[in-house]
Amino acid sequence: MDPAPYTHGHDFMPDRGAAERSTRRVILLAAAMMVAEILAGWRFHSMALLADGWHMGTHVVAFMITAAAYALARRHRGSRDFSFGTGKIDVLGGYTSAILLGLVAAFIALESAARLFEPLAIHYAESIAVGLVGLCVNVLSALMLREGHAHGHALGHGHGHGGEDLNLKAAYVHVLADAVTSVLAISALLAGRYLGWAWMDPVMGLAGSVVVAQWAWGLLRDTSAILLDRTPRTDLPEEIRRAVAAEPDAAITDLHVWQVGVGQFAAIVAIVAREPKSPEYYRGLFAIHEELRHVTVEVSSYSERGPA
Repeated sequence: MDPAPYTHGHDFMPDRGAAERSTRRVILLAAAMMVAEILAGWRFHSMALLADGWHMGTHVVAFMITAAAYALARRHRGSRDFSFGTGKIDVLGGYTSAILLGLVAAFIALESAARLFEPLAIHYAESIAVGLVGLCVNVLSALMLREGHAHGHALGHGHGHGGEDLNLKAAYVHVLADAVTSVLAISALLAGRYLGWAWMDPVMGLAGSVVVAQWAWGLLRDTSAILLDRTPRTDLPEEIRRAVAAEPDAAITDLHVWQVGVGQFAAIVAIVAREPKSPEYYRGLFAIHEELRHVTVEVSSYSERGPA
């Protein structure tokens, strides 16, 4: 007997080439801006600018994690070492970036608090100029990542069932976070120069840390739920139950649905019926869900489980 017609692959990773190329370009931009902001913040005594520079530095590391996750997923695509494919490598990259983003928020908060008690004379004109350049770099980086999305739908919504590329989303959130801290830094520097509010520099650093921490938490929550195989918060499990309930004298006795990649799910369905049909028949009931890529169906009759 030839089992080939009844087998299928387990790696459903979509093409991430455009997103990977965009991420690499952003790494080069972010690295150059990181050096410029750190040197300028140190030279001109601006905590907001220095924090933004170190923040950009952690983004460089995060972007490298993003690129590495894409490369690993591509290299091991189709490998038997991954039971359900390499989809979770992307998610793991996003999770790691979220942790790094949280550390950034803590670092900025601590440094900003220290500057409230030990302020330094700030060179406003130079710091503002560097901050504006940094903001332009952030905007350009965001556009590059959006380009990766446009070509590969990497930030897309995948039939409403968890279709976001959380790896690319992590990189995008890092860019947005840095753009926010750049705006806050520039605002603080302008207030200090023209209104004499030198205290605004560390205060804006604290405000930026709160924003970054919130984004980090949201990303950490989304990625950890997938890595821990938490039942997805979608209507997919209920749709599977409704499809089986529509069959005469059939019911689901056990159901497990989990996410195995970007917008890709697996399911184990145990069905009991008075006149059971083949597993292939019941699997066909779920064929409308393209995001449900691996389904295991167990079928039993009422007589096997007890009296009719």
